[in-house]
Amino acid sequence: MATRWIEINNLQKSEIQNLPGVRIKKLPIHFDSRGSLHELWRQDEIPAGFNPMMACASWSQPGIQRGPHEHVEQDDYFIFSGPSDFLVALWDARPGTNRPGQGWTLQVGESNPVQLHVPHGVVHGYRNIGQAPGLVVTVTSSLFQGPGRINPVDEIRHENDPNSPYQFPSP
Repeated sequence: MATRWIEINNLQKSEIQNLPGVRIKKLPIHFDSRGSLHELWRQDEIPAGFNPMMACASWSQPGIQRGPHEHVEQDDYFIFSGPSDFLVALWDARPGTNRPGQGWTLQVGESNPVQLHVPHGVVHGYRNIGQAPGLVVTVTSSLFQGPGRINPVDEIRHENDPNSPYQFPSP
């Protein structure tokens, strides 16, 4: 079944309609004569129950896609602020959801800086659609491979399955 895509443009509400728990918010950026300060996250503004355990940053070259994948227990909190722009794709794979074949897309990054909370069970991925290498900061609710890096990685990697129903929109 081909995915029906819903493009998310309205950032007036923090929760995406029909995708409970996924929250998006304009990134607070403060400018002065020296440059800018980006508020990546604040404890008083993150979703209740989200307890950050680690943070990492990744750079993606133009055209590079990461995911789609999902986590069994881990929640992700992404910061897309540039450089470059990204297309984010989301699908709700949580038990009890009734939206087969529906996906959501967001265009975020330098032209639309945001904070994005993705709870476990929501399939997600992103592609650098800009002309420059792009930075994504990720704050997670779990340690990668657990304490001491001895546990399996909490990921279901759909991008490795050509028959997966979770396929990114064509560029």
